[in-house]
Amino acid sequence: MTTIRLTRMGRKKMPFYRIVVTDSRKRRDSGWIESIGYYNPIVEPKELKVDDTRLDYWLSVGAQMSSRVKKITGR
Repeated sequence: MTTIRLTRMGRKKMPFYRIVVTDSRKRRDSGWIESIGYYNPIVEPKELKVDDTRLDYWLSVGAQMSSRVKKITGR
């Protein structure tokens, strides 16, 4: 099954996350199918950018969002 989840980027104590579509069996930072946005919780205000058309597409073909992605996107 495909999932839409966060993958961690950045350096120690300065996290930056990409919102990616990946196989649910893969590890958090391993290969992904497509990157559809990013989330930066460090800057004020928190920065979030998501390609809504690609997110809607992946949801329509059966991908599941992780609980954290649901919370930050508001869906």
